[in-house]
Amino acid sequence: MNNDLKEKAKEVLNGNYQEGGFTIPSKNLYPFQWKWDSGFIALGYAHYDIEKAKKEIETILDAQWINGFIPHIVFHNDSDTYFPGPNFFKSELSPYASKKYRSSGITQPPVFGFVLEKIYDISKREKSVLEFIERQIEKVYLNHLYFYRNRDIMDEGLVYIYHNWESGTDNSPIWDGIWETINSPKYEFKRKDTDHVDASERPTKIEYNNYIHILEIAKRYNYDDKLIAENSPFLVQDPLFNSILFRSNEGLIKLFKLIGGHDEKINYLEEKQAKGIQSLNKKLFNQNLGAYTHYDLRNNKSIPLISSSSFTPMFCGAPDNEIVDVITKTLIHKFGKPENYLCSSFDPTNNNFNPSKYWRGPIWINLNWMMYQGFKRYGYDQLAKRIKNDSIELVKKNGFYEYFDPRKTELEKRAYGGDNFSWTAALILDFILEK
Repeated sequence: MNNDLKEKAKEVLNGNYQEGGFTIPSKNLYPFQWKWDSGFIALGYAHYDIEKAKKEIETILDAQWINGFIPHIVFHNDSDTYFPGPNFFKSELSPYASKKYRSSGITQPPVFGFVLEKIYDISKREKSVLEFIERQIEKVYLNHLYFYRNRDIMDEGLVYIYHNWESGTDNSPIWDGIWETINSPKYEFKRKDTDHVDASERPTKIEYNNYIHILEIAKRYNYDDKLIAENSPFLVQDPLFNSILFRSNEGLIKLFKLIGGHDEKINYLEEKQAKGIQSLNKKLFNQNLGAYTHYDLRNNKSIPLISSSSFTPMFCGAPDNEIVDVITKTLIHKFGKPENYLCSSFDPTNNNFNPSKYWRGPIWINLNWMMYQGFKRYGYDQLAKRIKNDSIELVKKNGFYEYFDPRKTELEKRAYGGDNFSWTAALILDFILEK
């Protein structure tokens, strides 16, 4: 049965591959190249077409700005099925922006350090793959330098995001309290997502006004990080974003050691890693909630809500065994009831939980994949196996959708968002084929 699933996953990826050497997440709904999607997609390709894996990474890194920033969307092509597009973002406002590509002016989690490491392992350490990594790794390192030089304003080793889309968890209830502090104008714009997906499964018009407002502020300051940090009402330290950065630091350190001759870079990353992990555990771990939480830098307070992001520090090896024991109990108690699949994107016991609305409750395969890696890392094999099996079962029963309802009750519809979704296919492939 898994052989059929494996072949269907390949069909999804191959079907979304574009002539320009990149892969779209889903036809019509997401017609461009997304940053963290590309990393996960490359992992999937590495299992059966290493040249496509290389090309995916090469293409997204080619759009890097001269200050090391990598945008969350690269507009290789024209499309009228997505808003906001290149004419809205106006990346050319930044003096650092790529002259070759149109792009957005915000970023997404920096996955490429661990992705390059994983691809090398999947290739069985082929020399040609290490040579490819050697050609690309400097760009990934510069992206990490960008974050530490521009987004670590407290010198804590923790970086901030200035837009909820940068987190990847776009409309999570985590941000609701921040929106209440912002008086966003009512903008006139034509959304395209609800032409392809039921509006009840997507963020609301009111939420989009907030999203657009923060982008307008960034554009007003020509995407200058220093001015954005001083003026944006949204400034958050996110445990997911930072855990991905730390796990990618780990990947870069390992690869630099293999390549040789990069002691200075290794020392820099190790220093930042140690400081960042210490800050993550001290500042973002909430003992009372038994979970990692987000920190609102603008309003100088913790956001006391639990989401799937709360467990991702295990992915980078940040928590000690005592903290792991605490957060594992929290996961099982709140998210792991027998009547639910693991793992909801938001706390199912919270009143704002919505099992069918984007990041307000549904299961996302990429978060499950990271949590699986984290629990496996700490020896929680049974829990890791449950997360993996739940992920495979959801896709097997429903198809390669963007996100899934976590409830096991009989439902008329359980899968939502884009169909034939690329990172769902890529990571299910990795689940099936991992050694």
